[in-house]
Amino acid sequence: MSTALSVSDLSVSYDGYPALDGVSLEVETGQSFGLVGESGSGKSTLLRAVAGLAPVARGTISVDARPVGQPRPKAFYRHVQMVFQDPYGSLHPRQTVDRLLQEPLIIHGLGERDSRIGRALDEVGLGSGFRFRYPHQLSGGQRQRVAIARALILEPSVLLLDEPTSALDASVQAEVLNLLEQVRRDHRLTFLLVSHDLAVVTHMCRELMVMRHGREVERLTAADLAAHRVRDGYTRALMQASVGFSRGGDLGAPGFPATSDPLVT
Repeated sequence: MSTALSVSDLSVSYDGYPALDGVSLEVETGQSFGLVGESGSGKSTLLRAVAGLAPVARGTISVDARPVGQPRPKAFYRHVQMVFQDPYGSLHPRQTVDRLLQEPLIIHGLGERDSRIGRALDEVGLGSGFRFRYPHQLSGGQRQRVAIARALILEPSVLLLDEPTSALDASVQAEVLNLLEQVRRDHRLTFLLVSHDLAVVTHMCRELMVMRHGREVERLTAADLAAHRVRDGYTRALMQASVGFSRGGDLGAPGFPATSDPLVT
């Protein structure tokens, strides 16, 4: 299987402070890779570095075996898109859904905009009735669906997901995660997913990296994590802090089954 995303010895510094220190990973095409750790562990910085939003001090990033430069060329964003944590903050409050979805099409010179927008809205379960609404007229889950539609409308191959459901309640989280898993399978997308929630990562990802202080602590499979086959004490502490761990020893959370099966709502 080919490698869709490769990061080698990546470091990011802010005013001399190492936010990311020599991290490497590879994600196979069509797979989902998770990054977990406490706040400040460097996981979101890694996503932003891949997206070209953080200053890389050292290391290389490759997409489909092609190294990417800084600043990123416009063509890069045809292949790599990002969904941010806050669905309200990432959408312009004075632009309709139609305008939000048209903008990337205009930037990249893509035609058939009406049909593309219609397909994108249908794919995320909103439909044309939402096309001319403003973000303040949408629920949190609907706003995040619009953000996902905006990322998908360019037909990328890689999605960077930065805590995509942490601002949503449990029932809506399950719906959005089901949606992401469905579009990943339908389009053979590659995901790099950041979450502080081990249950979410266990269900969405086949492999994950535990991070702390900008470095890799441990790498393991979702099956290892679900079975508590971990080596490092920090990973065990994260498990103990996760929702539902103290209620029976699994990584389940309200609305999420304690297996690696697709989520059901």
